Amino acid sequence: MSRFKGRIAIVTGAASGIGKEIALRIAAEGGVPVIADLNLDAANATAKAIAAKGGDAFAVAMNVTDEEQVEKGVADTVAKYGKIDILVSNAGIQIVKPIVDFPFADWKKLLAIHLDGAFLTTKACLKHMYKAKYGRVVYMGSVHSKEASKLKAPYVTAKHGLIGLAKVLAKEGAEYNVSANVVCPGFVRTPLVDKQIPEQAKELNITEEQVIKNVMLKDTVDGQFTTTDEVADAVLFFAAASSTAFTGQSAVVSHGWFMQ
Repeated sequence: MSRFKGRIAIVTGAASGIGKEIALRIAAEGGVPVIADLNLDAANATAKAIAAKGGDAFAVAMNVTDEEQVEKGVADTVAKYGKIDILVSNAGIQIVKPIVDFPFADWKKLLAIHLDGAFLTTKACLKHMYKAKYGRVVYMGSVHSKEASKLKAPYVTAKHGLIGLAKVLAKEGAEYNVSANVVCPGFVRTPLVDKQIPEQAKELNITEEQVIKNVMLKDTVDGQFTTTDEVADAVLFFAAASSTAFTGQSAVVSHGWFMQ
């Protein structure tokens, strides 16, 4: 398949986890992923792995909360390839604590990465997409874009916010053939989730096994984690859409989590 032949796609947080899988998949289908990550060494390693398989990729250092770095990463991409077709806003972190104990600094840090990062990367890419009359923006939401969990107040707030941002961009971008959608995965067994398991066990005073079974996977139909490949399937669907008929949508990717 070559759905992305000739397409240039910036993927934030793409040096590992879900973002890396998305970048690898885009490259495998003929596209050029721009590995935008806080860790430039890891981003370069991912780009080299893609090149070793005969693909093309470009690594840029990017702290998505730093407007200057975001603008530079986007400008460097346009200087190299002449355009930006796709933005996958994937960079994120997790911090778990009850609201009553949540440090304001951590609240601001998490919101900045998820929401400010999505806004800044979107804003930087849009002027190029609007000029080309083409763009596909995909935000990495979560089932927490639609539901809540204990200990995750800023994360749930941020993920809900991404749906609002996508709906606004869907309306503003339509006349420029720019779509915006949100992919909402269930729990995916990445380092981000692995870190949460002992943290939640401690906060909830339960075992790590109970966290996995009774917290993370309790609303699934088969007790299984969502895979990075399954998430990438949904992201690539929106990123490859031939028209803006698919825009302003939020798609849950999980083994269950029945919700409206």
